[in-house]
Order: sequence, then structure tokens, then C-alpha cells
Amino acid sequence: MSEDVAAEATREEVLAAEPAEGLAALLDLPTGGIAAGVELPPLWHWVYLLERRAQRDLGPDGHPMSGVPAPPGPGRRRMFAGGRVLHVRPLVLGRPAVRRTRLLSTQAKAGRTGPLTFATVRSEIHQDGRLAVVDDQDIVYRAPGGSLPPAEPGPGPVADPPRLDLDVDARLLFRFSALTYNAHRIHYDREFVAQEGYDDLVVHGPLQALMIAELFRRHGVELRGRELGYRLVAPMTGAQRLTVTGDLAGAEPTADVFGAAGSVTATGRLRAPG
Repeated sequence: MSEDVAAEATREEVLAAEPAEGLAALLDLPTGGIAAGVELPPLWHWVYLLERRAQRDLGPDGHPMSGVPAPPGPGRRRMFAGGRVLHVRPLVLGRPAVRRTRLLSTQAKAGRTGPLTFATVRSEIHQDGRLAVVDDQDIVYRAPGGSLPPAEPGPGPVADPPRLDLDVDARLLFRFSALTYNAHRIHYDREFVAQEGYDDLVVHGPLQALMIAELFRRHGVELRGRELGYRLVAPMTGAQRLTVTGDLAGAEPTADVFGAAGSVTATGRLRAPG
């Protein structure tokens, strides 16, 4: 594995069964049969090919102080805003894969809480010399200070659509952080969470996006050859039941993530690429 933290990061590894077993256990799914030759479900690549920086490289918030993307300045608070994942072909366990990550764009804006910097990072994963996944992630850096109010109560999910539930608490958030090698303290450190302006531990944005993909997958919606776009619209904080519901008919299936208060915290849509 080689890495250029200034412009591009590259990592290669064999996709072993153990990370997938760990994620299956976290989601209360069967772990038997996860072995070499098995295709990895969509978005499960997030527990593979991870950047593992030295402890000395981490900032006070738990994120690396340099790399892809590099924080735009000291003290800026990092938020995961959303992204798009194109599944060209499945990744297969037991074989090597290569991930190349680079910064696509940055943009400065003025927000209600002060200056904002938006960064889009693209990761491309190849296996057997062929492109398998294109993963764009949108990161927002905001100025220190201020608070982020919890999502306003909403009507909640309707009873009819297909739905998927996941009970999230501090234990699950800790395990997901460990599986994704994510040291961001907003997911496990309540003292730090208060400094960041949240009222409780923050449920990972990628976990919510993963549950959107799981709703599609478990109801037979094909993700191969399609782009899953997702957006985080409000923080989900504290122990609660996360619920995903969706409209799976038509050319562009959609899904929403609801928190216990009944408000939408994330949305997703499947569409043709391009």
C-alpha cells in the first residue's frame, strides 16, 4: 500500500470475509456462508480498503489533519452531507481490490452559522483490472461555535411502504465506527458532542445511507448498473429506532430515513448513471 496524502490516496488489499461478517453481525444478519467467492452487497465496501493513519496524524476531533480531503483550516467542524455510489459490478470476497481516492472539487459558501467549505471526494475501486465501484462523498466543513438543533418532529413513516428498522444506541455506533475505522468523536464521546453543538451522540450518515441500500437490496431492487444518490438532511442523535421506508416502483426508486421523532433525516434515490 502506498499513499500520497497531498493529492491522491491508493490502497490495495484482499477483501477478506471478516469485515463483512462484522457488518452482518451488526445488522443482525446471518454470518454463515460469508466466504471467498461471495459477492459483497452494495455499500458494504465501506468496511474495506480503509485509510489507517497513525495516531499522531489525528486532530482533536478524531479525523486526520491532512489527506484527502485536507481540512480547510484549524478548528473547522466536519459533517458528512451525502454522496453518490455507482455499482458497476459486484466486488467479490477473497480477491484483491484497489481503491484510488482523489479530491474532485471544493467550494466555499456562506452559511447561517458562518463560512462553509464543501469538498467532494471520489473513490474508484477496481478488482481484477475492472472498475467495480465509483463512490463520491460530499463533506462539509463549518466554522467552530454555534449549535445544531435536532430535527423537528415530523409525521413519521406511513404504514404501507416496505420498511426496514434498526435500533441504534451507543453500542451500535461504537461498533460501526470500529468497522469503518472512523475515529470521529461525535459518534462516541458525549463531552465532545456537546462542544460540537449536538444534543447527543450522532448516528453516522454512512450508516443511514447503508440502510437505504439495504432496503432496496432486501426487497429485490437491482442496484447494479445504477447510481444511488443519498443526502443527509438533518442530524439523527441519540438512541432510537431508525426506520427506512420507500417507493420501490418505477424507474427511480426512492427511500427516506426517519428518526424516532418522525422527521426525515436522510433521503435516497436510485437512477441510471450520468
